[in-house]
Amino acid sequence: MSKRILMIAGLLMIVALTLAACGGAEPTPTPAPPEPTEAPAEATPTPEPPTPEPPTPTPVPPTPTPIPPTPTPVPRTGAWVDSLVFTVQEDADLAVSQLEGGDIDIYAYTVSDPELFKKVKENADLAYAESFGSYTELTFNPVGPEYGEGELNPFSSAKIREAVNWLIDRNYVVEEIYGGLAIPKFLPITSAFPDYARYVDKVRELEAKYAYDLDKAKAIIEEEMAAMGAEMVDGKWTYNGNPVTIKFVIRTEDERQEIGDYVSNQLEAVGFTVDRMYKNRTEASALWIRTDPAEGQWTMYTGGWITTAIDRDQGGNFSFFYTPRGIPVPLWQAYQPSEDFDQVSLRLENNDFATMEERGELFRQAMELALQDSVRVWINDQLAFSPYRADVSVTADLAGGIAGAQVYPYTVRRTNEEGGQVKIAQPGLLVEPWNPIAGSNWIYDTMPQRATGEFAVIADPFTGLSWPNRIEKAELVVKTGLPVAKTLDWIDLTFEDEIIVPDDAWVDWDAENQTFITAAEKFTETVTANTKSVVYYPEGMFDTVTWQDGSPLSLGDFIMGMILTFDRGKEASPIFDEAVVPDLESFLSHFKGVRIVSTDPLIIETYDDQYALDAENSISSWWPYYDQGQAPWHTLAVAYKAEENKELAFSSDKADALEVEWMSFIGGPSLEVLKKYLDEAAGEGFVPYAATLGEFVSADEAAARYENLSKFYDEFEHFWVNTGPFILKAAYPVEGSLELVRNEAYPDSANKWARFAEPKIAEAAVDGPGRVKIGEEAVFEIMVTYQDEAYPATEISEVKYLVFDAEGNLAASGSAELVEDGKYQVVLSSDVTGNLPAGSNRIEVAVSPLVVSIPSFADMEFVSVP
Repeated sequence: MSKRILMIAGLLMIVALTLAACGGAEPTPTPAPPEPTEAPAEATPTPEPPTPEPPTPTPVPPTPTPIPPTPTPVPRTGAWVDSLVFTVQEDADLAVSQLEGGDIDIYAYTVSDPELFKKVKENADLAYAESFGSYTELTFNPVGPEYGEGELNPFSSAKIREAVNWLIDRNYVVEEIYGGLAIPKFLPITSAFPDYARYVDKVRELEAKYAYDLDKAKAIIEEEMAAMGAEMVDGKWTYNGNPVTIKFVIRTEDERQEIGDYVSNQLEAVGFTVDRMYKNRTEASALWIRTDPAEGQWTMYTGGWITTAIDRDQGGNFSFFYTPRGIPVPLWQAYQPSEDFDQVSLRLENNDFATMEERGELFRQAMELALQDSVRVWINDQLAFSPYRADVSVTADLAGGIAGAQVYPYTVRRTNEEGGQVKIAQPGLLVEPWNPIAGSNWIYDTMPQRATGEFAVIADPFTGLSWPNRIEKAELVVKTGLPVAKTLDWIDLTFEDEIIVPDDAWVDWDAENQTFITAAEKFTETVTANTKSVVYYPEGMFDTVTWQDGSPLSLGDFIMGMILTFDRGKEASPIFDEAVVPDLESFLSHFKGVRIVSTDPLIIETYDDQYALDAENSISSWWPYYDQGQAPWHTLAVAYKAEENKELAFSSDKADALEVEWMSFIGGPSLEVLKKYLDEAAGEGFVPYAATLGEFVSADEAAARYENLSKFYDEFEHFWVNTGPFILKAAYPVEGSLELVRNEAYPDSANKWARFAEPKIAEAAVDGPGRVKIGEEAVFEIMVTYQDEAYPATEISEVKYLVFDAEGNLAASGSAELVEDGKYQVVLSSDVTGNLPAGSNRIEVAVSPLVVSIPSFADMEFVSVP
């Protein structure tokens, strides 16, 4: 979906505003991913907050208009195209040349090259999708003070990590490396997402505090290095007579190589010796993800991330990026946030607050503490584009672009055609092993994986709100006063003073006896919850939805997912994984129970203290889609046997500990092992967790499933069995390619998700007096438009304003008053202007629409005079 030039102009305005807010530092005189999809971690127990005053329920926002209509079904089911072919192309320039020549149809990568963007816009045969969810950072190894063979790790010091924020001129990176197609980033929240606009006052304060200051960085580093026992000899830091060497893993495929060189120069300028370890994604991952950071094989890394759907609540990012709850790999397990930061992060992760005001206090604390901790130093948010041929249509996500859009498999097609093949190139493919429990989470692998699977709900590519895919409807009951609102009609939201967990709800798991523990068995007193989620699956679902090996979806697939939520984190489990324990502990801190109300139609109740701000994103579906892919119970049963016998392991952490293969469902040595256990399981009629799962899976179902899987393996030579619109036909790791073919048994109409048109991103402008007399009222007007038409007020959540004085201090803030559609007004009272010192001031506005979750910014300067 191509975008308009007008939209780009608006984005460049955002860049200018952010650069202004960050300070206009001169370019530094010193000589010049995985991109995992974010999987929010659960949170561990925290003390109850002080009892607040009785909160006022948050008003339900008006429904955005118009709601995209559901299209009339067409005869074709599943995908529009017959096949998708994925290949590797690391060079964006070459990818565009391939697009021009018709060798590929889509380059599914977020590109930030301004010259290449101009070239794509000028070619009538090409189109592009824009996205705002990619970002870069510096990841530090925090182990120390010594690591490896007694070497000093400077970044074991939080103060030195914090000082790197002042060491880096983010404006220089944005202008000189990205050519303006990026925004300086200081925090683990995205500048194009709602929380940035919601707390923009605090964000601006911290951006000013941590703006580029080489002298300050150098002074802090000198003090801390001396305290750690290092000495400066001939302009270089030494420790025990040896140079203090930063082993810097620098990615080579994109702008991060230039970023790595720039940061290396800065580090060398303050006395460090830098070993520039240039690596591609596979080589880098083997170091920063797979090794124990205590071994000291690396010191820092140029990280890159993509949030694949608009995140309307980024409170969980603090837990994900700064605590062991993020990912079960060695680096994350080495994180040691301060007690205050850990507790604040957990409360935000659990949404452990009673009002939005309380959330705001926690969020502001977390932002400050994140910068003090700085196990990651953020560099920039990218303003990226993904090019494709104009004779192809595909829906892109405003956060994740084409690669991250959950709806892309359903919408990609040759324009107005059925069938055919679409060729997609990415910078990487088959980067790490595929398994649904703890396999690859690289975006390059996630994109094709999502085409083979499907979710119970699908994220709206423009708002991030969930739409029902497999479920029919849902109900959410929330404790009175909690700040939850709804927008869409498919979910019913109600409030109750008390939500009691029923005695027969499953609340925990006994791994030794392989049975669920009920509320009555675990608790001696009545248990309550903040929310009760009820999902209704349609009648006949078990007859219409089938796994790609021909096995009908069954209740056993849901029960297996419930079991595995607990089992791997329990020490008594045959497949216990120590790295999963923090995640399970955090889950149990808020999870209160689950109950199957009906089996056909399937209705599931879930009780939980954790909730999202949007009702649509608060439901628990229990659909069998795991952290890294979809899977039926019987493929997982085969994998269970392989891990139980210590021949393979789901997670990289456990694979390293056991010195066995990291399990792959699609290739390599794993296949021979899995095939052996498939034959064994078929011979036994094996049902894992028989004491529980055996109640829902008959011997006949088990026999039929293993027979189906054997036939599937004979045909496709892998175990990647999903229910989505495409089947993995073949994967070629050496060649770096794979092919997906249309799943002809997929039951839904091909045009089911053809409801999304252009995203309605607002354009904002501020007008008012250039000179304001101190002590007199001043009026400013804000114009909000889309395609030169007034933006309807019913589609605007808020227009916020901030006033900064000549010294950059926040002088006033509030919400603008609506005058009419597309027009708002800010009146600065005589009291406000009376407190402004003489000089240049700035008023900034942030517009937050309802129909897209991308805020728009504008500002103007004015002079205050006596």
